[in-house]
Amino acid sequence: MQPTQAHVSLFSPLLLLLSVLSFSAACNKALCASDVSKCLIQELCQCRPSDGNCSCCKECMLCLGTLWEECCDCVGMCNPKNYSDTPATSKSTVEELYRPIPSLFRALTEGEAPINMMVVSFPVAEELSYHENLVSFLETMEDQHQNISLPGNSIHASYDNSQDNMCTVVYFDDCVSIRQCKQYCESMGGSKYRWFHNACCECIGPECVDYGSKAVKCMNCLF
Repeated sequence: MQPTQAHVSLFSPLLLLLSVLSFSAACNKALCASDVSKCLIQELCQCRPSDGNCSCCKECMLCLGTLWEECCDCVGMCNPKNYSDTPATSKSTVEELYRPIPSLFRALTEGEAPINMMVVSFPVAEELSYHENLVSFLETMEDQHQNISLPGNSIHASYDNSQDNMCTVVYFDDCVSIRQCKQYCESMGGSKYRWFHNACCECIGPECVDYGSKAVKCMNCLF
């Protein structure tokens, strides 16, 4: 029996996906496989910029969306990343959530942690230590260059009043996309989220003053 044309047209992008993911050693397969498969099936990432053909570059970027930076090498659209120099766990994206629900977040993180997640609490003073060092450095720069404006003055001012407060965050065990991370943290009533570039997701509670912890603690997503 001969395969139908529909089967052949679907099979070709899947073969391309397998070959791309196999030969791109730096590709973050856990994070990118689903979205890369979708874009390849739609034949939106078939051109090769390295060969001077960028006819599909914009369409491919729009298809990958927020995952473009992490996944463009999986479809051969950009140079492979050198994770030995800057590991994904050392980089993260943070964002404040529009309508946090503090009471919901506290209720979900009290007592025994729900399945597939880890609840971690630590002093706010520890959370702010990096920010405090950054502000001190910028203040030194400001003395030398009067036109520099300092970010986060409200955080800086509240540092002394936060010594005894605790910051509570939630880590999900498994790797998730940045969109899933935002959705999960919104559904928990979180105030902010931090998405590490290895696909580890951290939801940040209402008592946290800055952006939680910079440590990656997702049980199944540490590398």
